[in-house]
Amino acid sequence: MPSASLPRLSAYLKAAGPGLVVMLADTDVGSLITAAQSGARWGYSLLLLQILLVPILYVVQELTVRLGTATGRGHGALIRERYGPAWAWISYGGLVVAGIGAIVTEFSGIAGIGDLFGVPRLVSLGLPACLLLGLVFTGSYRRVEVVAIVVGLFELVFVGLAVAARPNLPEIVASFGHMPLGDGQFRVLIAANIGAVIMPWMIFYQQSAIVDKGLGWEHARRSRLDTLVGAVVSQCVMGAILVAAAATIGKAGQGSAKGLETVGDLAGAFTPALGPWLGQVVFGVGIIAAAFVALNVVALALAWGFGDVTGRPHSLEQSPREAPAFYGAFALAVATGAVAVQLVPDLVALNIAVEVMNALLLPLALGLLILLATRALPEGQRVAGVYKGVVYAVSGITIAFAMVGVLDGVGLL
Repeated sequence: MPSASLPRLSAYLKAAGPGLVVMLADTDVGSLITAAQSGARWGYSLLLLQILLVPILYVVQELTVRLGTATGRGHGALIRERYGPAWAWISYGGLVVAGIGAIVTEFSGIAGIGDLFGVPRLVSLGLPACLLLGLVFTGSYRRVEVVAIVVGLFELVFVGLAVAARPNLPEIVASFGHMPLGDGQFRVLIAANIGAVIMPWMIFYQQSAIVDKGLGWEHARRSRLDTLVGAVVSQCVMGAILVAAAATIGKAGQGSAKGLETVGDLAGAFTPALGPWLGQVVFGVGIIAAAFVALNVVALALAWGFGDVTGRPHSLEQSPREAPAFYGAFALAVATGAVAVQLVPDLVALNIAVEVMNALLLPLALGLLILLATRALPEGQRVAGVYKGVVYAVSGITIAFAMVGVLDGVGLL
């Protein structure tokens, strides 16, 4: 490597992390199940949407980069300062609804993998919960980030599963012209996929992670690159699991009458090319990695958000004694999810419903995010000009498609 490149690489690595981690968490259990159901029901038809969501996802999360590096404040804290505590609590309420739903789906995915291998639920739920608490309560921001990246990269096994499924490239290309937008069930899955990719807890997490890492405006450009790399990786994983499902039971766009009701159904659908035992192991590794990173990110988003709206200390650089409310909120989120899964059936329908709910929360989450990015920053840092128009257009179209799907889901269209 040329010596001139080393300083640039070092500077990038210093800023990298928050974007990649939040994007690895974006491909959580609920998102993967949504992508799988899309491939099983509609073949490759929703793959184009996964590709189109790359720039949309980047635009949304770039706003958190801008706000975090320019202000050094978390998302909830900025809302409280700019629009008052009432709006801060409303925003945090949306975060709690989306966050608890996500945490339950992550634990349900881990428990489902445990069921495949005969692991008692007390172990399959208790062990990851204890590991998470140990990691966060005894670590620094850097340590938590490094562990999340290392574990999250195991999600790339889904790319291998997609290759092993031997998808038909001409059929994939042909599917881009087959978008049955007149079908209400198809529109529901559009909303679910949008909700699976753009979630309120991502906004809270990345902005707070940037602040906790100590990144300033001078790091904004490299933080944007970190976010772009993460968005591409995230959608590659989502696309891979959709392709794997479509190539096995989706019948290349003809839909499928078979339901995917449990994690076991998913494992069986994705692993015929690898054999039952190896396939289940590879699939299990991917699901557990996705769930672990998402649990960490979502619970931290809830804890950081609580500190933002209450004004209490909330940093991984502080000890539990120095920031008891922050660590207490994290522990409560993790424990609540683990206990709740004992009472919730392991149904794919639950995960789809959570993603549709995320789509329903988009107007609130994106609305406040855009207001802050266009009005709360000084000239030169705020969103303006042509890019402002791009942000409005991307957000408006995304919300419109999401709302149509939500209305379909509740039977109003």
